[in-house]
Amino acid sequence: MVAAPALTPAFTGYDPATFPVRIDRPAIQPAGYAFSIWGLIYLWLLAHAAFGLLKRKGDPAFLRPALPLLISGLLASVWLAIASSAPLMATAVILVMGALAMLAYLRADPVQDRWLLAAPLAIYAGWLTAAFGVSVGVILAGYGILSNTASALAMLAVVIGVALVVQARRPAMPVYGATVVWAAIGVVVANWADTLMVAYTAIFGAALVAVWTVITLCRA
Repeated sequence: MVAAPALTPAFTGYDPATFPVRIDRPAIQPAGYAFSIWGLIYLWLLAHAAFGLLKRKGDPAFLRPALPLLISGLLASVWLAIASSAPLMATAVILVMGALAMLAYLRADPVQDRWLLAAPLAIYAGWLTAAFGVSVGVILAGYGILSNTASALAMLAVVIGVALVVQARRPAMPVYGATVVWAAIGVVVANWADTLMVAYTAIFGAALVAVWTVITLCRA
């Protein structure tokens, strides 16, 4: 999984020409800088794997999330290869990737070795939560099911709702919530100049998740 970016072309968004309704800038898509989080995700997952192999080999706490994380990582390589030309298939793949990442995260012990066990899985699951929302939003707008703005608003609501539920399940780990906030701020930046309804909604969503993350952390 960590080698995937070196083996596949850089992904900057679905090609607008592959959709019946051409939308050059989907409102749900965060600003380009937000995708730099992949570098941190890869490095943190690499640290997780190295620590698990060298210091916690055979430890049930590291074995429980290992299989879904491995499968999700393998699918990540497939997704990078097909995303630029097959958005529908890529959306289906990212759904499975995200579900497996979430399963791995929820299987991880939130206390033991938390910054090298639960935390890297949290950032991965959090970003895939947002990425799935972006992918579906682009599909909805690109196929004319919803307008560009309506699809962005709908998927922001879905992503924020999922984030609130998941954060409540793992209140002691703020990384998941923080990752979704990062994605939402990216949507704010992307839409601030021309789609204020989406920008304001993303601000509200980011604030809601941030406050909820702090509240759950304080209660943990």
